[in-house]
Amino acid sequence: MTENLPHWMPAEASQATINIILLGVILSTSIFADAIAHRTRIPRISILMLVGIGIAFIQQVWMGNQNDDVLGGLSEPLIQLALVMVAFMLGSELELRRLRNTGPLILVISLFVIIGGGVLVGAGLLALGFPLVVAVSLAAISVATDPAAVSESVRERGSAGLVPRILLGIVAIDDAWGIVVFGLSMSVLGWVIGGDGQLALLHAMWELGGAILIGVAVGLPAAWLTGRLKSGEPTQVEAIAIILLLAGLSSLLGVSALLASMIAGSLVANLAHHHTRSFREIEHIEWPFLVFFFVLSGASIDLYKVDDAILLTLAYVVLRLAGRVLGGYFAVMFSPARHEALPRNIGLALTPQAGVAIGMALLAAERFPEFRDSILPVVVASTIVFELVGPVLVKKVLR
Repeated sequence: MTENLPHWMPAEASQATINIILLGVILSTSIFADAIAHRTRIPRISILMLVGIGIAFIQQVWMGNQNDDVLGGLSEPLIQLALVMVAFMLGSELELRRLRNTGPLILVISLFVIIGGGVLVGAGLLALGFPLVVAVSLAAISVATDPAAVSESVRERGSAGLVPRILLGIVAIDDAWGIVVFGLSMSVLGWVIGGDGQLALLHAMWELGGAILIGVAVGLPAAWLTGRLKSGEPTQVEAIAIILLLAGLSSLLGVSALLASMIAGSLVANLAHHHTRSFREIEHIEWPFLVFFFVLSGASIDLYKVDDAILLTLAYVVLRLAGRVLGGYFAVMFSPARHEALPRNIGLALTPQAGVAIGMALLAAERFPEFRDSILPVVVASTIVFELVGPVLVKKVLR
């Protein structure tokens, strides 16, 4: 376990010991991030991402460990747990009593943003002369939004009202749209290029259907069993148990943990009528994991690939941003019943992009390895841009 440790560390220092120290350092940075955020207009999420990128620079450029996990394999489970917590909380926004008023609006805006943004990215890249596989893959990947960045920006802003509810509702269903669009896109590309479209379609169907099954299998018992030991209020042990089950089962079966968690959270919110504070315990433990998520997401970026395909990266960033803005604008225009309460630039609040997009890029690179060096660097570089700028844009829309 010590072969990857820096030369200046004693040989007896184990990887577990180093991990404990690094986790303490990462959590300590959140204190400084909070202090800087309170004194400036910079969101603390962006500050944490910059800390992660700084760690990546030290590790990859200074120490020369380009492909090593900063925590020796512990980063991925921590990132997964943070995303599952966020997704479970977002699922609670999908209560039927709330969706009676905002549901149609959420659906209209999300469809306009997804369709408009995806079409603009794909058509724009094709018009600029990039290969079909690259254009379609990046168009499908552009659909993904980082739910953690959006929800944390809303919470940090402390906003209430229609716009925050709409934004949280959109990112709550965004993962489902992303899986469907990406799966269908890979299926069509596989059929057009290599004839393996049926396999890609089956994989997408299982990822979607399997996530629904796990969400129901965990959410239904949780809705009935939790909140019984302590009247109306699930204990912290119950909350952690649900999160670990969702993360572990989803990883074991190879399905979307985000979608499974959203479904479970929605079931608990709608069916656990005896709950009075059903998600309070997760809120109490969520922030430390989000700190790990944003710092480790920045630290996991391969900086050696960022400067590849600069023109393609620039085109993708501009087209995705334009697609989100135009999609949100037309969605508000075609929603006359409530459009006066919505900002025309609502699409700007849906620009953050992180782990889900990188995961899709890895799948696309695995499916079409000859285009790996075109797809991966673009998504990595654009993720840095959107994760740093995205929270600022979310706050701008909320203002």
